[in-house]
Amino acid sequence: MKVVAFNGSPRENGNTFTLIQQALKILQEENIETEFIQLGGQLIHGCRACGTCRKIENKECKITDDNINTYIKKMIKADGIILGSPTYFSMMTPELKALIDRAGYVSRSNGHLFNRKVGAAIVAVRRTGAMPTFDAINHFFLINGMIIPGSSYWNVGVGLRIGDVEKDEEGIETMKTLGKNMAWLLKKITS
Repeated sequence: MKVVAFNGSPRENGNTFTLIQQALKILQEENIETEFIQLGGQLIHGCRACGTCRKIENKECKITDDNINTYIKKMIKADGIILGSPTYFSMMTPELKALIDRAGYVSRSNGHLFNRKVGAAIVAVRRTGAMPTFDAINHFFLINGMIIPGSSYWNVGVGLRIGDVEKDEEGIETMKTLGKNMAWLLKKITS
């Protein structure tokens, strides 16, 4: 079993990174292979709505001058996908949105490639506005026929400066519970 996690934050070691790592640590303790990808800060193009993925059906996006096709392949091979983002004006980062749009179109145009995979959203926020981001990521999972595990609360951690989220005890505990629930679900699905 394998889970691939994408950090949509341009802060490589910021609060979103910390939250994702909490869930990944639990998954690793449960003997589930993990891979972490630093997505934020890369030059990632948005979907051009060209429809080529629908016409060619080769499990790739026509845009080839960024890493999205590599990431789509990793998502296809994984049993679980974690998408994490900080909250920017009540929404995810543009890099994560580009991944969602392009991977989503490729998946749906090629026989629903992510169907029945496990998906988890993780959101960092300074104060408020995290729920639209959390919702949007979960909508990606749902429209792709994925299964979303719950946690002890919404998968949100609060912190302004790098490292502040570590003081959010409930947020950290939520990520650990998410990791446990994701591991349990993955094991049930693959048994």
